[in-house]
Amino acid sequence: MTKLTRDEAWELLCAWTESDSLRRHARAVEEVMRAAALRYGEGEEDVLPWGIAGMLHDADYEKWPDEHPQRIVAWLRERDEEPLAHAISAHYTQWGVPYESTLDKALLACDELTGFVGACCLVRPEGIATLTPRSVKKKLKDKGFAAKVERTEVTAGAELLGVDLTDHIQFVIDALKPHSEELGLGGR
Repeated sequence: MTKLTRDEAWELLCAWTESDSLRRHARAVEEVMRAAALRYGEGEEDVLPWGIAGMLHDADYEKWPDEHPQRIVAWLRERDEEPLAHAISAHYTQWGVPYESTLDKALLACDELTGFVGACCLVRPEGIATLTPRSVKKKLKDKGFAAKVERTEVTAGAELLGVDLTDHIQFVIDALKPHSEELGLGGR
């Protein structure tokens, strides 16, 4: 159980992250992780910590890109938030941290895919309103589209959770739809 409040997490994110685009990504992953907590977690008590993990996973990226995610992991460990620190460590696949909990697996499964779904929305006139897993999968094959998205992490995350990729893409779309206006996913 996390002692960190959402307001404290948001305050830190805003102090360390100035760009609207990275803040929107943090909010999007927060909302997808909140939905994932209800789908894959053990209960309502998972919603807050899973959402905070989603919100803070890239909190240090803008200010300290060469140290990402060391700063946020250290900050969380100083506050005795080991499950959040571990999940954020594991999401950074270059560290090779094992996926020990469903939270760890869900953060990997939701982070890159959430960003990719967001990118898909930006090139569609109707944005997320008419986005389908089929369209997302077609764009995933285009290596030039949203080139920074790690496609291997998208598929590995779904595999770790033991879910079908098409179903997982639909889950992410459904989790983002209610927040489309705030997150700028309404289309061109």
